[in-house]
Amino acid sequence: MVSKFSERLKDLRLEKELSQRQLSRETGVSQNAIAHWENEKRVPNANAVIKLADYFNVTTDYILGITND
Repeated sequence: MVSKFSERLKDLRLEKELSQRQLSRETGVSQNAIAHWENEKRVPNANAVIKLADYFNVTTDYILGITND
């Protein structure tokens, strides 16, 4: 599931043409955390998943890779 989250996060970020730094500023999540998640070095906590899903206007299930819609 981590790799699916990593893929989805990066895809969503790139769709909005955001750098990791820009996403960090928009969401209040550190740039280091975003980089670690995208590189599958760490897993996000529930609050971060919710914050990112809200920002990208997707469900938490989608960003976690549980569903495709």
